[in-house]
Amino acid sequence: MENKTESIFTDYLVRAITRDGSIRALACVTTGLVADASRRHGTWPTASAALGRGLTAGALMGALLKTGQRVALRFEGNGPLKRVLVEADSNGAVRGGVGNPEVSSVRDDGKLDVGGALGQAGLLTVTKDLGLKEPYTGTVILYTSEIAEDLAYYLTESEQVPSAVGLGTYVEADGSISAAGGFLIQSLPPGNEELVERLMARIEGMPPVTELLRRGVTPEGLLEYLFEGIPFNTLEKRALAFVCSCSRERIERVLVSLGKDDLAALIDEQGGAEVTCELCRERYRFDRGELERLLAGLSAH
Repeated sequence: MENKTESIFTDYLVRAITRDGSIRALACVTTGLVADASRRHGTWPTASAALGRGLTAGALMGALLKTGQRVALRFEGNGPLKRVLVEADSNGAVRGGVGNPEVSSVRDDGKLDVGGALGQAGLLTVTKDLGLKEPYTGTVILYTSEIAEDLAYYLTESEQVPSAVGLGTYVEADGSISAAGGFLIQSLPPGNEELVERLMARIEGMPPVTELLRRGVTPEGLLEYLFEGIPFNTLEKRALAFVCSCSRERIERVLVSLGKDDLAALIDEQGGAEVTCELCRERYRFDRGELERLLAGLSAH
């Protein structure tokens, strides 16, 4: 995936740590993959902003995993957007979608109302596939429904790692995505209260992430801005891309899992099937002959 950092959108993530080892930080630009996802899902402006924040959050969380591990984030609220569902892995692959793409609401200050679209009552569920027998799952209530604050709240409360998160997606008047990205900062034990206070003051006074990205600030530049006057080392730079794990073979297994009776009823009633992936909107069509082949395999088994 390394060559993807040289694409037109140059989506990538940088991971760093302070020289005293007390704070780790990640920063990324995700403009290309968010634009790809918004196009696939046909999202309206507010839905695009929410999806962009969710995908960026997934990219940041994925970078905390070990090789071969995966994470899923599910922000589910009582607003018209319904939910934001994102999956990411340790290799920089991110995918996701929203419950209702046709949402465009604006706050009184003229900004897109992501919190209102998601709803003020709901849950954030984080599921990690760490290669063990059972996945790890943690759930917290939606703190503000603004995505970034919810993720920081989850990491601080559920995983007991004090965290600050900044996410942004800039949607142009024509609905296109001109900037997306974010950062994640975490305090590591035993901690350094002085550095934490300096960083929090820096974060509180910084412009919106998308404003910096639209100025041309890179992930490296974001880290330099945040860590002004604080020595740190860059650990890694990795490419990011919208990549879905769905395939025709996987969808076939889903159809087979319906069982003989339901599969036979599908053939009789519809004479075929069309399945759309929730995360990338790829459509898989199966004609009568293909469904009968699956049914024959079930019967033989």
